[in-house]
Amino acid sequence: MTKEIIFTEKAPKAIGPYSQAVKAGGFLFVSGQIPINPESGNLMIASIEEQANQVILNLKSICEAAGSGLEDIVKLTIYLTDLGNFAKVNEAMLEHFPEPYPARATVEVSALPLGVNVEMDAIVISHE
Repeated sequence: MTKEIIFTEKAPKAIGPYSQAVKAGGFLFVSGQIPINPESGNLMIASIEEQANQVILNLKSICEAAGSGLEDIVKLTIYLTDLGNFAKVNEAMLEHFPEPYPARATVEVSALPLGVNVEMDAIVISHE
């Protein structure tokens, strides 16, 4: 099996030794995305809704760079530093994700990179 590394300037650069995404075996595996604005490179210090929206836009940009879209996500994992934000993140998802929704897990974690409140990673159907 071969793998293809996906990179786009429309999503934040990796902050460690990993790729934005890897395409292999008919799937795209998108690394965890945090609320960094890819144009400015700045971390979003904003409401949980705005942070979740930026994370989803970053996921979307990576999916599109690989020839897929948010509608092709089959598994989404959401990491929150406070599960009290669960409903607010659901609202952000409803703004961006069409039905049928992807399978999903949401977990509370003690901390996330750069002190953010939300991170998401995804497994996506690859069309190319």
